[in-house]
Amino acid sequence: MKPDNAAEHTQVLVVDDHEASRYLTGSWLRRNGYQVLEAATGAEALAVLGENDLDLVLLDVHLPDISGFEVCERVKRDPRTAALPVIHVSATAIEPGDRAEGLTRGADAYLVEPLDPGVLVATVEAALRYYRARASAERLADRLTRLTKATLAVIGATTFESLLKAASAGAANVLESPATVVALTPQGLLRADAGAGRPHLGIERTTLLDALSAELLGAGRVGSTTADGIALAWRGTEPSTVVLARGKPGRSPICLAVDASAITTDEDRNLLTQLAQATALAYEGMRTLSEEHTLALTLQHSLLPGSLPERPGVEMAVRYLPASDNAEIGGDFYDVIDLDGRLLIAVGDVSGHSIEAATIMGEVRHALRAYATEGHGPVAVLDHLDALIRRFHPRGLTTLCLLSLDPETGEAELASAGHIPPLLIEPGGSRYLDVAGPVLGIGLSRPPATRFTVPPGATVLLITDGLIERRGEVIDDSMANLLAFVEPDDDLDALCDRLLDRFGRDPEDDVALLALRRQ
Repeated sequence: MKPDNAAEHTQVLVVDDHEASRYLTGSWLRRNGYQVLEAATGAEALAVLGENDLDLVLLDVHLPDISGFEVCERVKRDPRTAALPVIHVSATAIEPGDRAEGLTRGADAYLVEPLDPGVLVATVEAALRYYRARASAERLADRLTRLTKATLAVIGATTFESLLKAASAGAANVLESPATVVALTPQGLLRADAGAGRPHLGIERTTLLDALSAELLGAGRVGSTTADGIALAWRGTEPSTVVLARGKPGRSPICLAVDASAITTDEDRNLLTQLAQATALAYEGMRTLSEEHTLALTLQHSLLPGSLPERPGVEMAVRYLPASDNAEIGGDFYDVIDLDGRLLIAVGDVSGHSIEAATIMGEVRHALRAYATEGHGPVAVLDHLDALIRRFHPRGLTTLCLLSLDPETGEAELASAGHIPPLLIEPGGSRYLDVAGPVLGIGLSRPPATRFTVPPGATVLLITDGLIERRGEVIDDSMANLLAFVEPDDDLDALCDRLLDRFGRDPEDDVALLALRRQ
């Protein structure tokens, strides 16, 4: 059903086996501006229906090959023509039962000859008015359904690239038009296109507003921008309708463009505006989360050592990776302290993701350095830290692994507070070091330090559980997978990168790891 209400764009098929009747009825309709096609039989009428985009059928009941009732039923059964209004006309089947049968079998109206021209035209206009209203409502409902799906896709996006792709694909689907979405993101100016014959906005500068002004709005004739942020712009000879929407005042806007021909009604404008606003709000939420994540990451790194001490005979490499879905700062940390002849290596994890966890982590690191500088061994340091946490942060349960190493001799002491044991990686094989102890903050006694020797060429790997622990997996299985994966590597940085590539993709928790090799 064509949406245009003008009679000159409306095609009516007149089906009657009497040429004089067809001519008379057709002339009345043509006089009122309708385009008229004619058919003399039921088969001919069905053929014309299959070849033309019609708006209404005026159908005689008695035809020489197929009755008008059967033709009407075929029209209504076909999904392509089911919404087409059919008006029966008859000079002989004029009894109430005839009319009832015609209406029951699908007709939308039933006229009896001789016809009054005024009644005929009024009946045609009434049938068209009803079906146009129905078609418009169905079209709007379909577009609203598409808008809902597009909005859900936009809201569900996890990256700026996927957000813009979802928005452009949604606009193209809702408005059946090529679409382009442009936004200024932390990664720079990004755009996404969808649909054939994609509109070109020519936006390549770093500031979206300047780019819109210079490249789009300044490139040609521009209609006045309305309060809802819609402007009609031309680039060359191809017009586009552009929506600018912001999720927050002062932010660079989201720019959504479609072909101008796709926006013909207020409903079209509203659909485009709603999608643009939903995109802007989703974009703003993602941008806020990105900014918070960047801030948290910056703060996290500020609490970690800026560099590692350099000692002859020892090579070290570290990595820190924040949780991919968490904008809050975590409590994972590492530290290496030079104690005039020995190195104290620490890797720990304060439970939770919050400013409180980061605060406790900072205090533990500073206290760890103080206790170590006083000359306490690894077990004594853990005892002092346990007392500190119990006194000032009773909810700040912390795991920690301490390794005291003499780089010259390889002699080492190892103490743990509920932390994953380090891995000793040697050319002949790898194994977890035998060490255990209760977490910090619960006041339990702990066993003596584990003493062992790190041979030349061996690597000690200390990690936090974020590297291998995954929801639904048994930690022992995860540790076994790590043990099976590691192997000696002459390049410690390459070893760390391989570990992150294998186990650290989209981590659910922060990851800290430190690899140390005695040369």
